[in-house]
Amino acid sequence: MPPGKDESQPLASGALAGLLGYHLAQAGVATNAAFVRHVEAPLGLRKVEYSMLILLQTNGPLSPKRLANALALTAPNLTLLLDRLQQRGVIRRERNPDDGRSQHIVLTAAGTRLARTCAAVAEPMERDVRDRLTHAEHAMLIELLCKVAARRTPH
Repeated sequence: MPPGKDESQPLASGALAGLLGYHLAQAGVATNAAFVRHVEAPLGLRKVEYSMLILLQTNGPLSPKRLANALALTAPNLTLLLDRLQQRGVIRRERNPDDGRSQHIVLTAAGTRLARTCAAVAEPMERDVRDRLTHAEHAMLIELLCKVAARRTPH
């Protein structure tokens, strides 16, 4: 049988075997499926919306600039995201009490409830993927991914 014709055999990776981007994309398939199952489908949130709610819950009011930097968003994309979340009633824009020319992004009561729900679904969502790793492997993977993303390790 010619190479590649036996459907039961895995494909040879070739040059992909050593490419970090390829392996990140493959890991992304598993993590995206878990996200869709635990967050997107039941809560109607995209990954960036989920992340923003958790950041606001954890840090309190934040400037749009800090959110954009944390989420690697351009100003126009952040504005669209904030508009969408404000229309949904989960965030509001408030004047910065220290500088009336700028704004803070604040969770509404509904946003606080949704952020709590997001935090609660994080464990089962993560478990779907994390169970393939030991505790040490999970910690090491987080550390290594932070290095790749040029960020410090979260705490």
